[in-house]
Amino acid sequence: MTSLRDAAMTSKAWPFEEARRLLKRYEKKAPEKGYVLFETGYGPSGLPHIGTFGEVARTTMIRRAFEVISDIPTRLICFSDDMDGMRKVPENVPNQEMLRANIQKPLTSVPDPFGQFDSFGGHNNAMLRRFLDTFGFEYEFYSATEFYKSGQFDAVLLRAAERYDAIMEVMLASLREERQQSYSCFLPIHPETGRVLYVPMKEVNAKDGTITFDDEDGREWTLPVTGGQVKLQWKPDFGARWAALDVDFEMYGKDHSTNTPIYDKICEILGGRKPEHFTYELFLDENGEKISKSKGNGLTIDEWLTYASTESLSYFMFLKPKTAKRMHFDVIPKAVDEYHQQLRAYPGQSVEQQLANPVWHIHGGQPPASDMVVPFSMLLNLASVAGAKDAAGLWGFIKRYAPEASPEANPQLDQAAGFAVRYFADFVAPKRVFRLPTDQERAAMEDLTARLKVWDGGLDAEALQTMVFAVGKDHGFENLRDWFKALYEVLLGASEGPRFGGFIALYGVAETVALIEKGLSGALAA
Repeated sequence: MTSLRDAAMTSKAWPFEEARRLLKRYEKKAPEKGYVLFETGYGPSGLPHIGTFGEVARTTMIRRAFEVISDIPTRLICFSDDMDGMRKVPENVPNQEMLRANIQKPLTSVPDPFGQFDSFGGHNNAMLRRFLDTFGFEYEFYSATEFYKSGQFDAVLLRAAERYDAIMEVMLASLREERQQSYSCFLPIHPETGRVLYVPMKEVNAKDGTITFDDEDGREWTLPVTGGQVKLQWKPDFGARWAALDVDFEMYGKDHSTNTPIYDKICEILGGRKPEHFTYELFLDENGEKISKSKGNGLTIDEWLTYASTESLSYFMFLKPKTAKRMHFDVIPKAVDEYHQQLRAYPGQSVEQQLANPVWHIHGGQPPASDMVVPFSMLLNLASVAGAKDAAGLWGFIKRYAPEASPEANPQLDQAAGFAVRYFADFVAPKRVFRLPTDQERAAMEDLTARLKVWDGGLDAEALQTMVFAVGKDHGFENLRDWFKALYEVLLGASEGPRFGGFIALYGVAETVALIEKGLSGALAA
């Protein structure tokens, strides 16, 4: 029998492939710091979006895979770049005028537009931590403001002053000529206005550890690079952070990939070893545009969790990280049902298959059993015809279909029933369009009604499905998909739907007869 570690060393699941690549980093000797450091970065310029969650979720999956193949301890740091200047006002937050008055100040110096925290950066950091804690991630939170001001970054900043010319050579090669004229890797925080200044340096004094520059009014200032009075531009900051913390692994979106050589080189100039990287494809909104914190387009974490479980979102994040994904509400039902299909498959799989199963990675090798005896897609259709306002309104149907099930014994199903009612009300009901049947469809539906009225096969979903198939064939539907599509459009107001036999078993034979008669009478289309 294959051991877990042996199977992990050959598993083609992408977290294990990344973990093995990371392990090669220390195949000659273990890290001097005593652990492998994973890092995720977050720019709190707006409310955290789902891509931020995805970064931590996926990094955690690689971390768990690494812990299977290695005995080296691990740590995960979530680093917030909250000392960045607020370059523009996010569109999806209140008090826009107040924020405009604080443009270019560090995010931790901008008042909180929600009035809940000591700064806008503090508010967004708290939102991020709340989201991450909801999912039970194990991480340590680092604030750039705290890091700069407490002196933890001083050594690397002094080194940046010493090696200023080498850093500038890397940076200037990547910039357009007009940008080169005013660029400096150091951004002073103005002692009076508190704004982050993008100005050229008149002098960088490595011996004193100071920079000299003129502000926008032409006044000359000299500031120490230490103690939080100066920060680094974001690209040098990336590399400096890797050097300062001795980061071993960081993933980021494809939009960063062209900067990777810059980050690496600056890390090495500052005496660090470049980490292993992983770039993932971007998340897109319903229009195929990149989701953005400042625009607030695409799904938020809270929105997903309004309609589905945390595990379904983790499942979505596991799938094909190198492929761009639409993050819109219509991806939720499929993610929920596929997650539970994988849970059900897990116990009967070999070790190799289990390590390739997304639920191993979602649950760190300890996936629970699924109690979803009714798929989420079916619950949505049940909500469509049952007129239920909450989960309790679906349980009468569920118990008849699965007598052993109950809210207490099937908490995942109970939660999903509540989600289904909410999802149906918000997304399915407003888009439903019922139609009247054609003559061929009417004849077939009348026949189906007649057969159901004398049905004595109980609530056997497969037997009912076979009978519905037979009706379609008997009435000359060359493509049986057209027959099922007609049932969905006439009875459910949608072009797609569940296995109809399963729907009848869940909703009830008599209830389905009444529904078909309603569709035939024109009451639904009206």
